[in-house]
Amino acid sequence: MDLQRVSIGIAASAGTGVARRIAPLIEAAGLGALWVNETPGHNALEVAAAAADVTSAMRVATGVIPVDRRPAAALLDDLARLSLPADRLTLGVGSGAALSGVLTLMRDAVDELRAGGAADIALGALGPKMRRLAAERADGVVLNWLTPDEASAQAAEHHAIDARGRVALYVRTAADPAAMVRLEEEAGRYGRIPSYAANFERLGFGPLDTVIRPGEARGGVAAYVEAVDEVVLRAVTPSDDPDDYARFVEDVTAAIS
Repeated sequence: MDLQRVSIGIAASAGTGVARRIAPLIEAAGLGALWVNETPGHNALEVAAAAADVTSAMRVATGVIPVDRRPAAALLDDLARLSLPADRLTLGVGSGAALSGVLTLMRDAVDELRAGGAADIALGALGPKMRRLAAERADGVVLNWLTPDEASAQAAEHHAIDARGRVALYVRTAADPAAMVRLEEEAGRYGRIPSYAANFERLGFGPLDTVIRPGEARGGVAAYVEAVDEVVLRAVTPSDDPDDYARFVEDVTAAIS
């Protein structure tokens, strides 16, 4: 298995301490990147910058920052303030909770970020219109909560428009049985979000059909690697203790190496 196509994901709420603890482990293992999804009250770029500070070549990425709350101008200010290495950063952005004019919002955000020097932009996309916009205007797309078969189908659609575009997929993953309660809670929370609930109903599966459980890492990751360009194992751990995240990286690396 090409470990560069497997990355680790955390929430920004895990904090800079967790990022600094696990980023060197990810780089030493030969994995692809550390992805940080933004959460209310926590800055994903600051967490990504902490990871970049303690690594030399590993990519860092945000997956994704909602531009309805933090517009492109604010993100460009943060990039300058934090001195994030442009050649190692994938800037993942999404529409957040915007209810109207979403495609225009994202098209304008990509244009502004490009003009401001962002070199590698990925769009978080749920529906076909946003996925098409990602293929036409961005460098990649960030998918979420999909089975391997559906991920493969959406990746093929993307590559038919942009053969060089990168398809990344977040896969909620638990390596420790003690993390299953949190994994089920996370799945239930997404299942209640109206846009995701409608998408699950349309696709014919539920959030728990898309996760990797303890003991399933090797086969589960292999199936997703066959489907997309980059698999982001969104770490679900028993707690937010940095030691739990470190064990997660070590456990999944051992399972897939």
